[in-house]
Amino acid sequence: MRLFKHNWPVPKDRELTEMDKKILFYQQRGHLVPTPSLIKTPEQIEGIRRSGKINTGVLDLVASEIKAGMSTAQIDKLVYEYTCDHGAIPAPLNYEGFPKSVCTSVNEVVCHGIPSEEEILEEGDIINVDVSTILDGYYSDASRMFIIGKTTPEKEKLVRVAKECLEIGMQVAKPYSFVGDIGHAIERHAKKNGFSVVRDLCGHGVGLEFHEDPEVPHFGKKGTGMLLVPGMVFTIEPMINMGTWKVFVDEEDDWTVVTEDELPSAQWEHTFLMTEKGLQILTY
Repeated sequence: MRLFKHNWPVPKDRELTEMDKKILFYQQRGHLVPTPSLIKTPEQIEGIRRSGKINTGVLDLVASEIKAGMSTAQIDKLVYEYTCDHGAIPAPLNYEGFPKSVCTSVNEVVCHGIPSEEEILEEGDIINVDVSTILDGYYSDASRMFIIGKTTPEKEKLVRVAKECLEIGMQVAKPYSFVGDIGHAIERHAKKNGFSVVRDLCGHGVGLEFHEDPEVPHFGKKGTGMLLVPGMVFTIEPMINMGTWKVFVDEEDDWTVVTEDELPSAQWEHTFLMTEKGLQILTY
């Protein structure tokens, strides 16, 4: 006997919409589908969009200021002040004990790097700056890679391919496709370029909370994972490694994620809204 995941209720007080029919079609065939709570209302989408606008402004500011000789603590100060000056809150600050307003992940640090006065950016470094913003209760989340001065061709390629992975993941995410389609396309592109995809961390739903369903792995098989439906909001944020995909968490701070072989890693991220026509970026 096949077991089905009944996540989308059959409405009793109204006629089935076209979206209801499509979701129920997939649900009846055993696919994982979203619950109605994951479909954002127009008001919620507008709130997330406003949050995303500030989030983008933060990253634009960092892009204009970041340079060799700067400490990652200075980046944290820029993020905190800009966010607060615009009436918002840095989502990472005090989140499950995280002590800063932004994640700054340099070279072999994959993600969740903690800004420090002692960490000074040097010529040739690559750094991911991951910013998350709360405005009026709505969350947005995005990150960018920055190359400090001139770096090696290998690091340049890593940063470029990581961005291409994000773009490819965005292109394959269509309404009524699956989360697994995204991961499959990303992993294929990374491997084609000689890189690996981190498996221990993933993208996620976002908007009303910092982390929501669905989880969005950046590897996988087509046709697997949750069905993607108009109104869903989630991140795609592939972490691409120059060497092994395996990582470890620094025991000193219990946050910083580092590549197991200590070779460089790169990541790009956006918050997306699924529409009837495909993904729309909310963190420009």
